[in-house]
Amino acid sequence: MSELKVEIIPDGTIIDHIPVGKWLKVVEILGLTRPNGGTLLIASNVPSKKLGRKDIVKVEGRYLSEEEVNKIALVAPSATVNIVKDYKIVEKFKVAIPDEIVGILKCPNPNCVSNHEYTKPRFRVESREPLKLRCHYCERTIEWDEILGNL
Repeated sequence: MSELKVEIIPDGTIIDHIPVGKWLKVVEILGLTRPNGGTLLIASNVPSKKLGRKDIVKVEGRYLSEEEVNKIALVAPSATVNIVKDYKIVEKFKVAIPDEIVGILKCPNPNCVSNHEYTKPRFRVESREPLKLRCHYCERTIEWDEILGNL
């Protein structure tokens, strides 16, 4: 019998069911590439009944904003977020890609009004599998690689 030995965090957030290899992008999204005082635990290529293999990120003393959860959903749509308080999971939810994404991505079209005016970029979800978004202003469609590059 295999056993996962990863330290328990007293308070913070656990991001579970991240597709293998995506943990670094999740860490970048959360701005955790620099030390911030809290413990950051990463488990990669862990056995999973649901995914076969998965990554896990545990962040001590930090809770996610709605914008951060939405960004994670773009990178890891199968992820689950667990909120931990006093060593207990008090809340658990699956991330979901919202129908409209506002202010999270930059439009890759250099001529788009969202890159020149004081307006937040807005995208509509055209397709979730494969992920495809359309800019509200210039109608440019972007897919997975461009989405990751513009987070």
